Amino acid sequence: MSDSKSDSEWRAILSPEQFRVLRQKGTESAGTGKYEHHKGEGIYTCAGCGTPLYKSTTKFDSGCGWPAFFDAIPGAVKRQDDRSSGMTRTEITCAACGGHLGHVFKGEGFNVPTDERHCVNSVSLNFNDKDKA
Repeated sequence: MSDSKSDSEWRAILSPEQFRVLRQKGTESAGTGKYEHHKGEGIYTCAGCGTPLYKSTTKFDSGCGWPAFFDAIPGAVKRQDDRSSGMTRTEITCAACGGHLGHVFKGEGFNVPTDERHCVNSVSLNFNDKDKA
């Protein structure tokens, strides 16, 4: 995680739910996020720092209950092992601020170019339709 802001500084700029997910590695409830079925053209950015993370052209409907993308903008997302749930998963975070985005799953058989599903919490994202993907 980034040390650029203290918890109190993050709390001042994020909603309680954004803080819980982005800074404390929480997960929003499945099917509750505003971007799960979102279809607009543009760029999904980090809700914490505004860094562009995903192009709308990489979003797909996985039926998982969260927004799904098959690839991130190069260099925008970091991956690390997450063993917090009794199994090893690949956590994804914003490369700029360290905010928790969700997890990457591989080999699930979706018809996407990377055979990956970036399962991202909507609350970790904002959407910018000014910059088209």
